[in-house]
Amino acid sequence: MRHRLYYFLPDIDSARRSFDDMLLSRIEQQHIRFISSAPLPPDMPEASFLLKTDVLHGAAAGMIVGAILGMAFGALLIVYYELGQATVLVTTLMGILFGGWASSMAAAAVPNSQLKAFYPDLEKGRILMIVDVPARRVEEIEKMLAGRHPEMQFGGEEPHIPVFP
Repeated sequence: MRHRLYYFLPDIDSARRSFDDMLLSRIEQQHIRFISSAPLPPDMPEASFLLKTDVLHGAAAGMIVGAILGMAFGALLIVYYELGQATVLVTTLMGILFGGWASSMAAAAVPNSQLKAFYPDLEKGRILMIVDVPARRVEEIEKMLAGRHPEMQFGGEEPHIPVFP
């Protein structure tokens, strides 16, 4: 399991130095991402579309609602048209697929609600560094960053990030 750490950095130079320190601490580049209101240099990994928007949350909610509506529709088809019981399975699967697709498309335009607390600082020009570190190394990484980067501000921690997102 990994823990997601959030840090605010004042400028690009500080972000680049902290990125280098993370790489030297053997945190892989794929686990380090940056979000900024200004464009980032091409050598710094920017957060993905999935992290910046509510697509995953929207898809999950849509799949749940779609499954419920699909089951209800399948039950109505069985009652009124006397179709086989496999109808419920088919309509439920169709509801899951359609609900997930439709709500993920709508959620693609919505900023990530989990990052809502960070938006005021991002609007002030600060840079958010998001790092996923192994649970056993959280304290080590926090101490290293606090010692080497006094200008950095800790933004919080999110435990239990799956190894394979």
